[in-house]
Amino acid sequence: MPKSKKITNQPINLTDPQYYLNRELSWLEFNNRVLHEALDPRTPLLERLKFLAITSSNLDEFFMVRVAALKQQVEAKVSKLTFDGLTPQRQLDEISFFLRPLVAQQHQHFENVLRTQLAHHGIHILDYIDLTEKQRNYLDNYFEEQIFPVITPLAVDPSHPFPYISNLSLNLAVVVKNPETEEELFARVKVPKVLPRFLALPPELGIQHQDKPFVWTGIPLEQAIAHNLESLFPGMNIQEYHLFRITRDADLELEEDEADDLLLAIEQELRKRRVGGTPVRMEIKSETPAAIRDRLLEDLELTENDVYEVDGLLGLRDLMYFMSLPLPELKDPPWQSVVHPRLQRIREPNIVGTEVREIEEGKDFFAVIRERDLLVHHPYQSFSASVVRFITTAAHDPNVLAIKMTLYRTSGDSPIVNALIAAAENGKQVSVLVELKARFDEENNIYWARRLESVGVHVVYGLVGLKTHSKIVMVVRREQERIRRYVHIGTGNYNQKTARLYTDLGLFSCREELGADVTDVFNFLTGYSLQKSYRQILVAPVNMRDRLLSLIHREIENAQKGNSGRIVAKMNSLVDPQIIATLYEASRVGVKIDLIVRGICCLRPGLKDISENIRVISIIGRFLEHSRIFYFYNNGQEEIYIGSADWMPRNLDRRVEVVTPVQDPDIAKDLQEILGIMLADNRQAWELQADGSYIQRHPGEDCPETSSQKILMSMALNSTAIASTLINSKKSSVSLDS
Repeated sequence: MPKSKKITNQPINLTDPQYYLNRELSWLEFNNRVLHEALDPRTPLLERLKFLAITSSNLDEFFMVRVAALKQQVEAKVSKLTFDGLTPQRQLDEISFFLRPLVAQQHQHFENVLRTQLAHHGIHILDYIDLTEKQRNYLDNYFEEQIFPVITPLAVDPSHPFPYISNLSLNLAVVVKNPETEEELFARVKVPKVLPRFLALPPELGIQHQDKPFVWTGIPLEQAIAHNLESLFPGMNIQEYHLFRITRDADLELEEDEADDLLLAIEQELRKRRVGGTPVRMEIKSETPAAIRDRLLEDLELTENDVYEVDGLLGLRDLMYFMSLPLPELKDPPWQSVVHPRLQRIREPNIVGTEVREIEEGKDFFAVIRERDLLVHHPYQSFSASVVRFITTAAHDPNVLAIKMTLYRTSGDSPIVNALIAAAENGKQVSVLVELKARFDEENNIYWARRLESVGVHVVYGLVGLKTHSKIVMVVRREQERIRRYVHIGTGNYNQKTARLYTDLGLFSCREELGADVTDVFNFLTGYSLQKSYRQILVAPVNMRDRLLSLIHREIENAQKGNSGRIVAKMNSLVDPQIIATLYEASRVGVKIDLIVRGICCLRPGLKDISENIRVISIIGRFLEHSRIFYFYNNGQEEIYIGSADWMPRNLDRRVEVVTPVQDPDIAKDLQEILGIMLADNRQAWELQADGSYIQRHPGEDCPETSSQKILMSMALNSTAIASTLINSKKSSVSLDS
């Protein structure tokens, strides 16, 4: 470990805004890294299209939530500065300045690069004007039969006020002329979302490459509509049409303290969201005439700063459509999660009856946990064969008395919810906290809450003023005249679909103190509790902030005594100014700090006398890095934690979060190895610079490409030699204690 360094005598105000990066601009940098995956020729072609769609979808949500909030602050004349010293208006200006070239690059890359490469592989996204007569006839007939009955043209005149434009909808602004009066009239035609965005031609009319099977040929839906407008306005002369797209404020405005029934209050807000809030952005084609542009701005009450010009296809999020094409050679190699070695020979529940059938005379799931704690790493290790099986086993085990669980986001066809329903039907005590305020999942969660309640599950909707973001399950089981509690504490949602796409960790344990702590958390969630301390776990908003600060201060104190100090933390976002200031203190006395922050990071690394000992990387790849791991050297008595919380004010102060220490030494080593592999990544890692920009790492001349996600996939397939070589290599400099 490096020798400690005394704090300089010169006083430094660590809360000075110059030492912090802006949250919104840092998020835009993150989305820029996502976009780079679409630009990177090493990424398979359809995966590049996918990342382009994700970039666009991310921006939609950014405008619906973050930009909308800033515009509200400006309208309310909020003058309070962020901790990095910016007003709401200044942030909007900076966002616009950053985004415009990024949006241009995004669309240019699709039009000039990806579209050509797709055509080379038999995927032809054509324009209507380029179609042959036979192709046009087919699509015109298709329009008359399948599209025309769905569309409703809306006139705009004194007797027809400007129509409501729904959120994220594609629309045609149409100018027609009455041939009898020569009067020009304005109308709006919505591109219906109930139809596919892209219309495919049949194989016999598609473009066929010699000696290659037919793949896909077609056009965007809006072009078929635009070239058949005469059917919508019979007798009128079509003068011009122009495509535009609107983004609206979509955040819920909920006064929880005044709500008599939280579920009903959220349902009412969801109805408002479907209608949509105030417009915050308009995307239009760059060739749109000034008169049409001004008309739309006036009717939508937007300003010129809210307009984003696009050359090419609007709504790139719809490009995800092409991921369904059966072209495995243009995608990442398929990954099938493996079953954790300790779970490969266990009994499974017979979900028909109450008996348990044995597979190769294996142990039951609970016996595996009783042996010692179990760590699972998704998607490398199977979520279904671990978390889903754990809950399903508990639901059908006659010795299980109760199941308690938190649900933040789950899938539409959740096997976990079905298992909870089966548990209730089997007479077990089932309690579930369903977080109704999980943004953009509110409707799905309301459905599951009502479904669970209908079979007798005790459902809690969350706490007033707090979101319950923790990922915890507890199973209470009778065993030989005693009661034992089995717990799962995770970093990600109980969602088997996202578990295939997000990297997350889950710890299974039946340690007494851990079970007692989780019991206390559930009592806090379902009843009344003023509990301020827990035996082992960190719980927000109760003790987590103070405990994290004390763990950092312990490294500071050790460094000040001349000992080694070391912190490695992996999370989604680092925003909290108090945590950042304390990390700066640690850096100034020589504590070596490595941060793996996927998204927003408001800390500036590499500042002289402030953060010279802090390094920040972000890993963007095939899987979304979602796990949270926190390592503290502790003078050789290393401590490592996992849990649901990022280091943000909302996670530490306004959410119920759970972070647990890892006590099993073998699991602690596994987690250190995972961190070490990520710190050595030179394929998907980006290094944060002091000015807020990121530089992507590349392999050196004598160094092989090191993709952390590929190595972890290899480890899951028992190729542990790769990881061991990497961790023990002096060249990699990734060992956490050296």
